[in-house]
Amino acid sequence: MATEAFEEIVEDFEFMDDWEDRYRHVIDLGKAMDPLDEAFKVPATKVDGCASQVWLQPRIENGVFSFDGDSDAMIVRGLIAVLRALYNDLPVGEVGKVDARAEMERLGMNDHLSSQRSNGLRAMIDRIRLVAAEAA
Repeated sequence: MATEAFEEIVEDFEFMDDWEDRYRHVIDLGKAMDPLDEAFKVPATKVDGCASQVWLQPRIENGVFSFDGDSDAMIVRGLIAVLRALYNDLPVGEVGKVDARAEMERLGMNDHLSSQRSNGLRAMIDRIRLVAAEAA
């Protein structure tokens, strides 16, 4: 049930044999994102449970979910970009149906992130699901 943007990332990963190449690609995805406006880097948008600083700014327009985000860690910024590809532009009612763990497993993320990064990724997913559930 992944979006077209997420499927493109999966396809890119299939061409990369080495996890280090995949890691660099995730970082590059984060670098390509526009930075989050400083006005949104406030306690209300900060994600607890992440080792680094993480902010997610969700939007729901006409029943469609999307979010912007930022982090002070490059790999986490890349993970935000991956999550944006997974969730952005979904109908708000579909967000909770996405099996993010299974989708991230397709990228090999579950085996190649430190426990702190995995906890942070889970915290970001939980925040996204909560916001969408409250709006649905």
